[in-house]
Amino acid sequence: MTDTLRRRAPLPTRDGTLKLKPRTAGAAEAAPLASDSPKPNKDWRKPVAGSTGRNRAKASFPEQANAEPERRSPRVPRDGDAPRQGGERFRDERPRSDRPRDDRPPRPAGDRPPRRRDDSSNDGSAPQPASRPRGEFGKAAEARPPRHERKQWSGEPRPAPTPSPLRDDGSIRLSKRMTELGLCSRREADEYIEKGWVRVDGRVVSELGSRVKPGQKVELDRRGQTAQDSRVTILLNKPVGYVSGQAEDGYEPASVLITAENRWAEDPSENRYLRTHHRGLAPAGRLDIDSIGLLVFTQDGRIARALIGDDSSIEKEYHVRVEGSLTDEGLKLLNHGLSLDGEALRPAKVSWLNEDQLRFVLREGKKRQIRRMCELVGLKVVGLKRVRIGRVMLGNLPPGQWRYLGQDELF
Repeated sequence: MTDTLRRRAPLPTRDGTLKLKPRTAGAAEAAPLASDSPKPNKDWRKPVAGSTGRNRAKASFPEQANAEPERRSPRVPRDGDAPRQGGERFRDERPRSDRPRDDRPPRPAGDRPPRRRDDSSNDGSAPQPASRPRGEFGKAAEARPPRHERKQWSGEPRPAPTPSPLRDDGSIRLSKRMTELGLCSRREADEYIEKGWVRVDGRVVSELGSRVKPGQKVELDRRGQTAQDSRVTILLNKPVGYVSGQAEDGYEPASVLITAENRWAEDPSENRYLRTHHRGLAPAGRLDIDSIGLLVFTQDGRIARALIGDDSSIEKEYHVRVEGSLTDEGLKLLNHGLSLDGEALRPAKVSWLNEDQLRFVLREGKKRQIRRMCELVGLKVVGLKRVRIGRVMLGNLPPGQWRYLGQDELF
C-alpha cells in the first residue's frame, strides 16, 4: 500500500482561488524556521511562563511583549516655554524641596491677612467670618441678626390680602355665585356650566371661570333641574362600630350598610333602589365610632352645604347618657361659656332628660365636641345618640337600616 498525500481544498482569495501544492519532505527541509523568529503561540489566552499574567496587545518586538512600560519623568518647565492650549502652563511635579527658590523677596508680615480663628481659640480674639460679604447682598447678610436673635412668630394671623384692582367691579366666579344662591354645590356648578345648562341674564354660559356681578340673574336650565331632582338623600341609623367616612383602624365605613337588604321595610318613599345611587354619595356630617343615631348620606350638594357648610345654622339634637355629678354652674357652662382649641363655642341648649341623660341641641359640629364639653365639667359620656337633624327625625328607623328622604321632608 503506497502512501499518498491528501490534497486540501483550494481557499478563496481576493484574486481568485488559491491552489496549494502537496508538501514534500524535501520542501520542509529546504525552508527551516529562523532561529530568531518567535514561535507562534497556539493558545494566546494562556499567559506565557515568567510573565506577570496580563494579556498584552500586539508588540512591535517580541522581547518587549511582557516588559513593564517605561515611566517618563514629568517635563520641567523652562524659561521661554509657551503656555499650553487654553492658557494652562506646565506643572512642576518635583518635590517642593527640590524646586529652585524664587528670587522674589519675602512679603512683609504687615501685608499678610490675619488668620481665621474660631471660637475655640484661646488668644481672646474675635472669631472671623467664614467668607467676606461683598456687594449689596453681602451687606444685607452681614446686617441680618443670627437665627436665635430674630423675632419669633407671635401666632397672630396674617393680614387679609388686598383685593386685586382688576376685580374692583365686584364680580365673582359663576360657580361661587350659584352656590350662594343655593342652586347647587361648586362641583356641580362646574359640571352644569360645562354642559351648557346655566344661563346668565338669559344667555348660555359654558366657559369655566366665567365671572358675574351680583345684580345679574343666574338660572339653571330645565335639564339641570331634572338632574338635581334625580339625586337622592339617604337616612341611616348608624350602629356602634362603624365610622362615618373612610375606613380606618380596621373598621368599616357606615356606607357598607346601604344595600337593598338593609332598606327599611316601612320606607314611605317611592324611590326604587338603584346601584347608581352610590355614585357621589357622601356623608353630610359625622358620628363617632362609639355613637349611634341619624347619619345623612346625600348626592345633592345643596343639602351637604346646608348641613356642614361654614355658615350652617341647622340644629342637631342628641341624647347623651353620662356618669358623674353636674352642678348648676356646670350646666350653665354647657349652655354657653366653654371653649375648645382656643375658640369659644356657640350657645347650645342643654337640659336634663332624666336622672342620667342630657339633651344637647347644637348648631355646630366639632370633633368629639359633646364628649369634650362633658369632660370640662366633670362628666363622663357612656352613650350618645343623635335623634334629629333640623326638621328630620330619626323616628322608628331600626339600627343598621336606612330609608330615602321624602320629597316633602326638608332639613
